[in-house]
Amino acid sequence: MEPSPAELERLILYERTRLNAEAHYIKNPNDADNLTRWGGALVEISQFGTLNDSKRMLSDAVSKFEEALVINPSKHDTLWCLGNAFTNQGILTPDIRDAEIYFKKARDCFEKALTESPGNELYRKSLEATDKAPELHMQIQKQMNTGGPPNAKDSEKLNSDLIYDICGWVILVVGIVSWVAMAKSNVPPPHPR
Repeated sequence: MEPSPAELERLILYERTRLNAEAHYIKNPNDADNLTRWGGALVEISQFGTLNDSKRMLSDAVSKFEEALVINPSKHDTLWCLGNAFTNQGILTPDIRDAEIYFKKARDCFEKALTESPGNELYRKSLEATDKAPELHMQIQKQMNTGGPPNAKDSEKLNSDLIYDICGWVILVVGIVSWVAMAKSNVPPPHPR
């Protein structure tokens, strides 16, 4: 299935962000904001690849976020992005026991982000949504393994809950990462004195 024009535009935007972050990293490997942008772009790009490509990109994103946190351990937006990457890794992991390890890591990241930025509604909602991740994982895996829901009742529940949960996560991640990437890439240069 070919991507829609809007999806293709998003892919190009995030690929450009990734390339810019990679080039900036060569000049300044200690820029935690740049590493966070790079990781965020990889998370977004991971939505367009094959399962193996997606897993690899998410793993690369996690390494970028973790590198940023070595530089600045209290960087709450990076903690939040890392939590989202772990959640995505968990969703893509077939075995629920292995997936729950990722969900636990995600929960820890969201808790730390909320500790660093108390009152941040997005972080609080992400933390709450992590409790639903195992159920979402089960539904996605069931649908992937059976090629679809087994009966009409399950189909109705999957169609409503699953679509809203997945869309919610995707919109949340896309919106925040897009906003952060665009805001930081469009910073005007300093005025000469």
